[in-house]
Amino acid sequence: MTASSWRSHASHGRKPPRSRAEPKAAASPQPAARQKLRLWLRLLGTSRSIEIELRRRLRASFGVTLPKFDVMAALARRPAGLTMTELSRHLMVSNGNVTGLVDRLVAEGLVMRLAHAADRRATFVRLTRKGAQQFQVLAKAHESWVAELLAGAGAADTEALMRLLSTLVPRPLEGVRP
Repeated sequence: MTASSWRSHASHGRKPPRSRAEPKAAASPQPAARQKLRLWLRLLGTSRSIEIELRRRLRASFGVTLPKFDVMAALARRPAGLTMTELSRHLMVSNGNVTGLVDRLVAEGLVMRLAHAADRRATFVRLTRKGAQQFQVLAKAHESWVAELLAGAGAADTEALMRLLSTLVPRPLEGVRP
């Protein structure tokens, strides 16, 4: 193949035809470690792309950040509340980060702080009625967005992926967002 015919094919986004003299390259299997690295990068990239879009939609539709949503989601799962330390561990962020988020949510009337009955050093945090109502709206939108973003995976594929992913890490790590 000449250089000009290669450029012609390349400029049109096509691969040039192989001449009969060129043997077809055998697909060599990748070493297991390399293949697993590629899998991890694919999982990470896919997760990151979905997260970026969810952040964008939460901000555009509700003026809410993903970290605020995460705090509200954690508190919605524990209606009696969580201590600031439990919340920090669950979200895998520093106590300082949680304090700032909770301060903003308290100022918006979505979260309340309560004294811990058994430990004066600890503070419970829980959703207010307004916070619980707003979270229900956010959660419904979030669920529909995730369904939309993953629409390419049918029910059987979703179950197969869930089963395969469960073999990678025997149990979810504490504090990792689902």
